[in-house]
Amino acid sequence: MPKYLRDFYNTGSRLSVALFEKAKMTEHTFMIIVAIIIGVFAGFGAIGIRLLIKTISGISFSGPGSLLENIIASAWYMKIIIPVVGGIIVGPLIYFLAPEAKGHGVPEVMQSILLKGGIIRPRVALVKAFASAVTIGTGGSVGREGPIIQIGSSLGSTVGQFLKISGVRMKTLVGCGAAAGIAAAFNAPIAGALFAVEIILMDFAFAQFSPIVISSVMATVISHNFEGNLATFQVPHYQLVNPVELIFYVVLGLLAGLVSHIFIKVLYAFEGFFENKVPVPEYFQPAIGGLVIGITALVFPQIMGVGYDTINNALHGGMIWYVAFALIFVKIFATSFTLGSGGSGGIFAPSLFMGAMLGCFFGTFIHGVFPSITASPGAYALVAMGGLVAGTTRAPITAIIIVFELTNDYNIILPLMITCIISTILSSKLSRESIYTLKLLMRKINIKGGTEINVMKSIYVRDVYQPHFESIPETTNFIEVVDHVISKRDPYFIVQDNKDLLVGIISIHDMKSFMFEAEELQNLIIAGDIALKDIEVVSLDEDCHSALDKMSKTGFLGLPVVQPNNKRKVLGMVWQKDVLDAYHKEIERKDIASTLADKIQLSSSRRDVYFMEGYSISEIPVPEPFVGKSIRELNIRANYGVDVLSIQQQKKQGVAINAFPDPNHVLESNDVLTVAGLTSKLNLIRNL
Repeated sequence: MPKYLRDFYNTGSRLSVALFEKAKMTEHTFMIIVAIIIGVFAGFGAIGIRLLIKTISGISFSGPGSLLENIIASAWYMKIIIPVVGGIIVGPLIYFLAPEAKGHGVPEVMQSILLKGGIIRPRVALVKAFASAVTIGTGGSVGREGPIIQIGSSLGSTVGQFLKISGVRMKTLVGCGAAAGIAAAFNAPIAGALFAVEIILMDFAFAQFSPIVISSVMATVISHNFEGNLATFQVPHYQLVNPVELIFYVVLGLLAGLVSHIFIKVLYAFEGFFENKVPVPEYFQPAIGGLVIGITALVFPQIMGVGYDTINNALHGGMIWYVAFALIFVKIFATSFTLGSGGSGGIFAPSLFMGAMLGCFFGTFIHGVFPSITASPGAYALVAMGGLVAGTTRAPITAIIIVFELTNDYNIILPLMITCIISTILSSKLSRESIYTLKLLMRKINIKGGTEINVMKSIYVRDVYQPHFESIPETTNFIEVVDHVISKRDPYFIVQDNKDLLVGIISIHDMKSFMFEAEELQNLIIAGDIALKDIEVVSLDEDCHSALDKMSKTGFLGLPVVQPNNKRKVLGMVWQKDVLDAYHKEIERKDIASTLADKIQLSSSRRDVYFMEGYSISEIPVPEPFVGKSIRELNIRANYGVDVLSIQQQKKQGVAINAFPDPNHVLESNDVLTVAGLTSKLNLIRNL
């Protein structure tokens, strides 16, 4: 890291400690103050990128009318040249300065939460702002909300890094930035807060919710103060004409779910196409995307930019139904080509655009057939906007609240809920992943449970197995087997031969089918005949994640534990209940330790804290004998009697904190371990 950046971050650390100690504030108060700062920064960031987009759009397509009117009035060759020029600028900018700024941004924020403890390079905010403004301002078919979210998240992370905040608190600050971004984009503070917990943090039980709300509100206040309390769209008054009309909103939800699925699939098909099939340098590919967008705009100029003018036309019934229908699929193609080729921008506005076009088309048809019991096409366009957002992001609550805050009309809630929920259900059935999580899955990032898997991999079978187990000799006759099974409490019984080696397992559930024929079978079969012989086993050195996987595949609630060098020598049983109990204890221990570690960083410059008699948490540089070895290989907990809570890694872009280190993580010489345990054990490691 350059010296000026180190000095900058060290100054931030000293400042946070000084403020915390002088003000004698609680940790919660400190987080609220930081959340306010992030909300203000993100609010100004949203204003800045909107102004930058407006400026570049004005230069690209100048004229006295609206942006859409100016685009339509432009010469045909300018519609082609301008997007190509935009691609030529954006490609090298992203490729050489910040590859994270490529695409729609939100998956990159989620990735930083999952893998980097919320660490985002400060330069990402600047590169993302300029790259997105150029992409949108020169006609790229993307939205501005995704960039605003990524910029807000980057600002939140930068503030956290400046103040040397780590662990769960850093993730909270990233969530604060994301919430502030979406709130400032739509003047929707509630939706901003829900977006952060539903999509970015993926946890409604998140403890630090109040700072996220505060940031969201502050960004909205800034946006209101400088741009007025103006709605993003000119939304017409909504009215449910007849209760029977709700049936049509169910159909609209199904259509929205289907279109959402098509959008997700086409978008990533184009990304894969450009990544694997286009033999052109990556930094030049956005220019190809710009060329295709320009040619498409010769027939459908509505697809250029964020498309808010076209959405407003649809909301007020100014769209011809067949044009609206065509624009659904043309917008899918245009957005997929812009992002797939390497442009920078969001998918929020395109989703709203497709929803408005779908609702306008569907509403025109339904209103034409049932004019007396249906609302105007604009009403269906408004509801379908929420349906597309819900179907693509799999965040129905956020979608419902965004549209509700846009309208401030309680009458829309019922049809909106129906459409959004139906859309989410159908889209989820057609594809398990959302438009955000699919990108992470393609990068082989386990979005469903990264933390849980790492915790499970840190617990070994030897820590939880039971050496006692019930056994039956394989020559035992059937009646004796029945008596033994009935008299014991265990659900499984190990069957062994005369050398005490594993033959198989008898399950109490499998015995039920034999019970009614006990007298006939007593002299015909023995334990070895009943035992299930094709079974999974585990060794002491396996982790609990592997053990649970084997239990899941076999349907067993417990498995035999065997010697590593002799798969038939049984040492005991490992039970699912014991594994889960150990997991919950480990999660609780890590939460307590993480909270203690954060409090240390906020309240003191010391590197040690004593939280129980004889126990402490310390930051220790990686000892030389540990360098080049993994946590699993070192078996730190068993061999040294301490727990590794986190690892600070020195990266070019700053310090990355891994709060739940993977057991396969290989330690480097400049890593710093945060470890907990007996003070004497910590001193032993420190002196290695």
